Amino acid sequence: MHIEDRDFFRLRDYIKSNFGVNLEKKRALIESRLTNTIASSDFEGFHDYLEDIFNDRSGSKMNALMTRLTTNYTYFMREETHYKFMVDVALPYWTSVIRDHDLRIWSAGCASGEEAYTTVMVLSEYFGNAKRSWDSTVLATDISTKVLDMAKHGVYPKEHFEHLPPAWTSKYFKKLSDEEYRITEALAKEVVFGQFNLMNNFTQFRKKFHIIFCRNVMIYFDVPTKAALAKRFHDALEVGGYLFIGLSETLSGISGDFQQIAPAIYRRVK
Repeated sequence: MHIEDRDFFRLRDYIKSNFGVNLEKKRALIESRLTNTIASSDFEGFHDYLEDIFNDRSGSKMNALMTRLTTNYTYFMREETHYKFMVDVALPYWTSVIRDHDLRIWSAGCASGEEAYTTVMVLSEYFGNAKRSWDSTVLATDISTKVLDMAKHGVYPKEHFEHLPPAWTSKYFKKLSDEEYRITEALAKEVVFGQFNLMNNFTQFRKKFHIIFCRNVMIYFDVPTKAALAKRFHDALEVGGYLFIGLSETLSGISGDFQQIAPAIYRRVK
């Protein structure tokens, strides 16, 4: 199914203005991801479908559209080297300097929750019995209410566990069937989910973070938008804080505010 220029430009400009996502070179992706949705509905084509979305004052239909266009496949323990760095470097540093035992971690663009829950599992294994003396609840945000609902539901297919140690699967999940597992109630309480648009300012966060994950999110943004977001992340981190981005992403030539520590790992040094 083909999207006409007028509809593509309207959608492109609206998404860029409101969500920072650059769809300039994503015309084929738009057509491929939305064709089945339109074909299975009563809409005659892209124009009628988009008219319905733009006329929805609640914003829920636009939210669903964003989910279809930007959600990628994810799984537990994705980009495992980041979690190893977290255990070997970031956590030893912060636990040695934080006096009030308030460790603040943000999963920005958390999608269906695998990243946030993996982070909590890593924290649980790292702290062991000492974890009860730490406030290490992870904040997890996304722009899509649909994926946030999935994350809060906490039920995942078995293929999402392929990179997770089997002992962790048994410890932190309840098997529902041969195909599905649910996160344990105890672990679920360690994550606070909320809707947040990364294009907004970060003034609602009262305290700065020690670690921020924003992985495979900036691939959708153009350079000026990435630079502005990197500046907001820099200001939202404590001095010495770490920013983890996707392994296919870089801040090289985009932001000079960070020191690169390892592939896709950056640190606020001042």
